[in-house]
Amino acid sequence: MTKLHGKTAIVTGTSRPGGIGAAICRALAREGANVFFTHLYDYDKTYYPDDASESWPDLFAGELSQFGIQAAHMKADLAAPGSAARSLEEVRKSVGLPTILVNNAAYSVAADFRQLNEALIDAHCAVNIRGTFMLSAEFARMLEAEQSAHPSHPVPGGRIINLTSGQGKGPMPGNLAYAATKGAISVFTESLAVELAPLHITVNAVDPGPTDSGWMSDEVKKALLPQFPMGRIGLPDDAARLIAFLASDDSRWITGQIIHSRGGF
Repeated sequence: MTKLHGKTAIVTGTSRPGGIGAAICRALAREGANVFFTHLYDYDKTYYPDDASESWPDLFAGELSQFGIQAAHMKADLAAPGSAARSLEEVRKSVGLPTILVNNAAYSVAADFRQLNEALIDAHCAVNIRGTFMLSAEFARMLEAEQSAHPSHPVPGGRIINLTSGQGKGPMPGNLAYAATKGAISVFTESLAVELAPLHITVNAVDPGPTDSGWMSDEVKKALLPQFPMGRIGLPDDAARLIAFLASDDSRWITGQIIHSRGGF
């Protein structure tokens, strides 16, 4: 399986083995892509104490390298100013020019109208909106500069793949800041796709629906299961397979789409 042979991908928000980010990295590496992933243990240890480990990224990079590809990683807080440019330069220095960007990192803290405050809104905006927007813009600018610098040897088109959470399919009470900032990513995806089409960079978003990536209690699973007509809850691998397709040349005519891949949920 070598549809991504020779390509380099950056996947954000990959801090633990059970997450969607890890599944995406494995799927891309399996198809031959070099993989650079970012992580933020300080965030995940609070919400996934049984799955997050400070030493895991090194172990995971070793696992990915067994696919015969280059793998590297770095700690990255996307809320920090300048983190997008620093992350992309580190990718280029360690594993090569990235032509695939998967914006998987997210900040999510449940809050209804009684709990909403300025600090919580700002924290969601810093990662989900500014982090995603700036990584996408810096990535596109890097590829545009590379294409201009080598006009006789065109750089292949790029792929930007964002993760959303089903905004527009129904309300998400109790998650106001998260829902609104993820909704902004959908709008951004559609408009950025038109801007980047002349550069042969596609921009799409994936809504994986409720996914058993470590946050679901038994009670939540029991409540959700009847809403899945296929008889099971979504898994990280379900999203990863679609993202690997969108990263490949087979998807070169697909752009500006919000793909709701949620098993009929």
